[in-house]
Amino acid sequence: MTDLSAFVICLSLLLYLLLDGTDLGGGMLFCWFHDDEQRELMTHSILPVWDANETWLVLMAGGLLALFPPVYALLLSELSVPLFVMLLALLMRAMALEYRAQSSTRLRPWLDRVMAGCSAMATFIQGWCAGMVIGAQPHTGLPDGLSLIPLISGMGLMVINSLLACCWIGWRIGDRVQPLAAAQSGLWWLLALTIFLAECYFNADIWRQSWLRPLGKVAIGAILLLWIALPLALWRARPLCQLILTLLLIGAVFTGLLCGLYPWLVPYQFTLSNSASSPVTQGFVLTGAVIAMPLTLLYHSWSFWVERRAK
Repeated sequence: MTDLSAFVICLSLLLYLLLDGTDLGGGMLFCWFHDDEQRELMTHSILPVWDANETWLVLMAGGLLALFPPVYALLLSELSVPLFVMLLALLMRAMALEYRAQSSTRLRPWLDRVMAGCSAMATFIQGWCAGMVIGAQPHTGLPDGLSLIPLISGMGLMVINSLLACCWIGWRIGDRVQPLAAAQSGLWWLLALTIFLAECYFNADIWRQSWLRPLGKVAIGAILLLWIALPLALWRARPLCQLILTLLLIGAVFTGLLCGLYPWLVPYQFTLSNSASSPVTQGFVLTGAVIAMPLTLLYHSWSFWVERRAK
């Protein structure tokens, strides 16, 4: 049951990364797309789904509190300020996104700056927090916030979300943004690969441990193939194929990291067994997850279907 509880938390986090990554990346791309018509189209591609995407973040946080309360307490106490800033950035991003269509021509450029800046801030903090957890040490606990692993992780998530957003808008919007999106995709791919190799170097122990497990071997093999296949899709200028490959790459990297970290939730701090709540609590929460998660997925599917019809 403890492993199943951890799976529910990790699945919620992965779905959030895959789905909201396109939204946050699209907001960051406002820095590169200066034409108002292009920004309007990018906004319309995000509006139908952004709120449902963030539902997975809420489910993950609530599940962590109920299923692994010591880990929740540690992260909230150690990372309270950056987490508050991240939530504030997500709130400001939502405000800029929702009010952009009703704003005046004079106010709209400022809302676009808020959109880009808050998307970048929220993305960086999410990656930085992941780096803080991954970089935990046996005797010192979470690393210093200015150490290389958290900073590289924050930059890495910004880059991969930008690549994901280029693929998303290239497929969703088409020719009106495709030339610039395609031109940027190659740059983001190269930067993402460079940062990924740096992460592998600094977290070599995690990846070695991942390689010792069968699922880890599969994940690492998939990562290698996807890094090779992605530039081929970029060269062929097939946005949907690029989007699928990028989503699979994120999922494979996430799976590889989990295989390397297992059974730790926070390395050298909390394992699954010594941080889990009581079996009664886990059973109650997992029963709720069995109901809530499929309903959320159905809502997502409906939102994407409506957006597909509106294309």
